Amino acid sequence: MITYLRYPTYQLFLAALLGLVVTALLTPIWIKLLRKDGVGQVIRIDGPQQHLTKSGTPTMGGIIILFTVAAVYSMMASATMRSLIALLTLIACGFVGFVDDYSKVVKARSLGLKARSKILWQLMIAIFAGLAAVNFAGLETNVQIPLTHVIIPLGNPALKFSIGHVGIVVPFLYLALVFLIITATTNTVNLTDGLDGLAAGTVTITMLAYAGIAFRQGRLDLAIIAAAIGGASIGFLWFNSYPASIFMGDTGSLGLGGAIAILAILTKTELLLVFIGGIYVIEGLSVIAQVISYRWFKTRILKMAPIHHHFEMIGWSETQIMMRFWIISGILAGIGFGLYFMMATRGS
Repeated sequence: MITYLRYPTYQLFLAALLGLVVTALLTPIWIKLLRKDGVGQVIRIDGPQQHLTKSGTPTMGGIIILFTVAAVYSMMASATMRSLIALLTLIACGFVGFVDDYSKVVKARSLGLKARSKILWQLMIAIFAGLAAVNFAGLETNVQIPLTHVIIPLGNPALKFSIGHVGIVVPFLYLALVFLIITATTNTVNLTDGLDGLAAGTVTITMLAYAGIAFRQGRLDLAIIAAAIGGASIGFLWFNSYPASIFMGDTGSLGLGGAIAILAILTKTELLLVFIGGIYVIEGLSVIAQVISYRWFKTRILKMAPIHHHFEMIGWSETQIMMRFWIISGILAGIGFGLYFMMATRGS
């Protein structure tokens, strides 16, 4: 091995750089192929009217991000059970997004898979990821409340059985938490991907935090995946920033959301995800609040949900919203990382 590749910090830097460069080189080629085949985004007619001009913009750019991350992982990371679970969850969630994107393109409509179908796919992914992490990667089923010594045990009730000589534990409560985290994160990242560059930028920020957390835990394999995703998101952002030449599609947003969720699970920062991925919590809550306010009180608290569309409707430009949401994301991710560091320092 080349001497400088023995240094973990250099490996993280190289993973991010490779992710950036490979994505930046492949995306223009992918855009040309998509335009040649007429694969373009179908815009919702009930969304902001100014977005109708984006109809036909190449989509499914998330395929390049997923391919790049897998390539960087195969070149640089050690194949551990945790890193394989993280990579496969990224790809599996991205595949669900690809099916959704493909159905939209073929049927030329803004709605793809039904919500129930998506949730069923996400349930299966959560079950397989959770079972693999607990049974084959040694993941604990306890969850710690940040800045406290309170531990919530989620290992019981559990079903235990054997397949051959392999014992399997099915911790129902913890699997329910894994399902909640994966479903909530994938769908809220998908909601955030409603403005040019918004999802790619916030994912980059979130992945920087998780690269730092995984590195602090001595899990270089997970840190390399997070760094590669962050770098690939920056490379994609070059073409996805306003005015976007390509969209990541559900392939990208669901895949990246799945990656954020599984990194929170594998680094045992499940509850800190509320801060580290705080911008997605805000986006999700804005939709929930809008639905509740209209159904219960017949009034809308936002001009349009998710909340980034509300700011569009009151006159903010896409670039203003993008930059300000990036700042908010950075602050929240910084708070989450700070809380983790305080917890880790106390425990050491």
